[in-house]
Parts: sequence; structure tokens; C-alpha cells
Amino acid sequence: MSNVRTVSDTKRAFYTLHTRPINSFYRRVVDELIVEMHLLSVNADFRYDPVYGLGVATAFDRFMQGYRPEQDKDSIFNAICQSLEQDPQKYRQDAEQLCSEAVTLSVDDFLTRVKQLSNENTGGLFGYLRSIAEQPTFKYSRLFAIGLYTLLEIMSPEVVKDETKRNNALTALAEALNISFDKIQKDLELYRSNLDKIAQAQQVMSDILEADRKKKAERAQAKDAIVTPQDSQEST
Repeated sequence: MSNVRTVSDTKRAFYTLHTRPINSFYRRVVDELIVEMHLLSVNADFRYDPVYGLGVATAFDRFMQGYRPEQDKDSIFNAICQSLEQDPQKYRQDAEQLCSEAVTLSVDDFLTRVKQLSNENTGGLFGYLRSIAEQPTFKYSRLFAIGLYTLLEIMSPEVVKDETKRNNALTALAEALNISFDKIQKDLELYRSNLDKIAQAQQVMSDILEADRKKKAERAQAKDAIVTPQDSQEST
């Protein structure tokens, strides 16, 4: 009998750990992240690495932006990781470490060193990348690609906004890490598109809520305007 956990097992564990209802607008984001991480976790070739951890943390933070109540976000993230029997603090700490390193690098310096990973004997970001490049069975994932993209974005927001520069950088990374550029490009195009869509949807929701607040305020003012004269007449 197989002991491999199912998606249902993981989802059940998640909702046991996070017992508050998930805001309906974000429920799909949470479910898809759980499923994606689960399928990777049961893949024989998958090995956690900090770039993947950065991708998970970034994807969660970006897609859950604007979630209310705000204080539930940490509980949701922790429950996602713990439902997969993983440590949420490790994800956050690894993400923070890589971001701290990325801040000190330019894209040009980063790519120059990436192209010479075999010469890297240090730990940290380049040590992780060298280890990945040397794994013959490295399991690529969309979340790993998001981690790479986040590093580039931190080093130079201008580069990731320029399609040619972005693709040149991703091509260099793909070649150095022995992974498919086409897969990275496709996954990141979808990621960027989804970020735009969710930002637009959040703006629509914000506009609706603001309009609703204004209507309530107007109704309250109108009610006060009616009640006040009556009160004045009764007092006389």
C-alpha cells in the first residue's frame, strides 16, 4: 500500500491548521499553491532549494497582496508549508537571505558569475546555483522560475521590465543551470500576466468597496437630515 500523501491529505491538513475561512477572492490562489507545492513534494526528483523557497514566498506575497484580514496572511502561509510537513520559517529565512545578497549585486556581475559557476566555491546564492547546475535530475518548477525572476527584479527592476534585457538574462541563467529557457519564459509570462490580472481585479474590488462606502455614508446623511427636523419639532 502506498504511503504517498495525496492532494486531499494536504488540503485536509491545511484546513486543520488554518481554521478561519479564506477570503473567496483569494481561495483559488491558496488552493493552486497548495496543489503545485504538493505535486512537487511527492516528485522523486524534487529537492528543496532556497531559490524555490524565494519563489514560493514571493508568489504568496504578490498574489495575496491586499488580503483581509491582514493578520491572517501569516497563518495561511504557515499552514500551507506545514500541511506539506515543511518549515515556513525556513522559506522566509532563505528568501530573506537571497534578497539580501541580490541587493548587493548588479545584473551584469550576477550573470558573469553565473556563467562561471564551476569556479564558485562559496556558499550562499552562487553555491546554491552551482549545486542546481550540477544536478542531472534537477526538478524545474514555475516557483523556481519565480525565484530567479525575483532575484533579477531586486538587482534591476529596469531589466525585468525590458523584454529584450529580461530574455537575455533568463537565457544566460537557463544555459548556466541546464534548464529550458522556453519553460522559464512561458512560466514567467504567465506569472506576469496573472499579477496584472489580480492587480486589476483588486482595483475593481477596491472601487466597488469605496462606492459602497460612499452610498452608505450618503444614506446615513439623508437619514440624519430627515430625523433632525422631526426631533426639532418634537422639542418645540
